[in-house]
Amino acid sequence: MFEHLNYDLGYADLESETLETGRHYQTPDGKKYPSITTCLSILSEKGIAAWRKRVGKEEADKISFRASTRGTAVHEIIEDYINNVPDYTKKYMPNIVANFLDVKEILDTRIGKVYAQEVPLYSHHLGVAGRVDCVAEFDGKLSIIDFKTAKKAKLRKYVEAYFMQESFYAIAWEEITQLPITQLVTIIAVDNDEPQVFIEHRDNWSGPLKLTIKKYKDRKNAEQYSF
Repeated sequence: MFEHLNYDLGYADLESETLETGRHYQTPDGKKYPSITTCLSILSEKGIAAWRKRVGKEEADKISFRASTRGTAVHEIIEDYINNVPDYTKKYMPNIVANFLDVKEILDTRIGKVYAQEVPLYSHHLGVAGRVDCVAEFDGKLSIIDFKTAKKAKLRKYVEAYFMQESFYAIAWEEITQLPITQLVTIIAVDNDEPQVFIEHRDNWSGPLKLTIKKYKDRKNAEQYSF
């Protein structure tokens, strides 16, 4: 059983909408910010475009849909388990349960007190918002924890956007709660292989994060005023 502290952020949820330009959130005081995943998407857009051209639109759409559906389901079963939901495997397909079981030992042995799960965060300083997977103790240290899935193991250099995303969550969490978090944890459930765990320090990624956000916003401003 996981111990939950149910940390009060001062709001229950944030309104959001998904447009062609990506997802946007509205803060409690009415400001609208792009999601962190929307901002970071500029890092992979060229590679994704080349891949879609190579495999074809129809096949790319099928692969993307399957990956998204699987990733969402794995997130949900992990969330149910950490929330101490009885019979948490009952509503999930066997392949999803298998992905979960691959990471279960990590959850059981390395996650401690849980401060929040699947809560929206925002930063007025950065002008960005997003929804964090989990804020909890990991190896005894308060951490931002992000759960991912992959068909095969990933090299660290190919998941740096994950670290930037988690860095944002840490910055936003501290801005809202005044409680600092410096440890970033990425747990990847890999098909037919051992799960991966990457542990990073927030301050190593806050610089690249800010540069990427600036690049995204500069582009949007240029598009807004182009003729």
